[in-house]
Amino acid sequence: MSHVRTPVVPHSARGRADTTPPPDHHPQDRSREADEDGLGCCRKRVRTPRVRAARAANRELLRLYWSIGRDILDRQDQAAWGGKVIDRLAADLRDAFPDLRGFSRRNRHYMRSVVEAWPTEADFVQSPSARLTWSHVTTLVTRLDDPQLRTWYAVQAVRQHWSRNVLEHRIARRLHARVGAAPSNVTATLPPPDSDLAQSRPAPPTSSTTSG
Repeated sequence: MSHVRTPVVPHSARGRADTTPPPDHHPQDRSREADEDGLGCCRKRVRTPRVRAARAANRELLRLYWSIGRDILDRQDQAAWGGKVIDRLAADLRDAFPDLRGFSRRNRHYMRSVVEAWPTEADFVQSPSARLTWSHVTTLVTRLDDPQLRTWYAVQAVRQHWSRNVLEHRIARRLHARVGAAPSNVTATLPPPDSDLAQSRPAPPTSSTTSG
């Protein structure tokens, strides 16, 4: 009769817990994760000043257009200019800045409409609309007569990063009535200007968007 021999476990190994360390990530994996973190921080450092510069340029463009609209309204009140003020202003700007676009007759009418909606510069630059592009602003003044509704839609456009086409669609569909929104006291819902949400806003208008 054959006997099966039981392997002998050394005494020093008996009752000893397994102290083998768990497998760690490969060094290349750790290096790749560190590289991604570093690149992410670098991208944010590059993106932030670019967005701030674009926002500043957009803000100055809006203030320029508002100031021209103010001039148009003021000079139209003068008998010497009368109803021809827009045409005379256009000729003067073309002579002074032959390569500058954005001062078409339609756009100059928009400038006047913006001043009619926000009579003082402080009213305009402190409004949520001043955080949008010029094409957004012209949509607000041409599609909406109610100042509170303009504010409500401007806030939604900033918060939800609407393009101008989306803004026009929402206004046409009367979104404020569909959601039962109260269009007052909405500016408090805006993100701070330097927040990630605000930095995702559309780029400022170019000559192609303002020359029509």
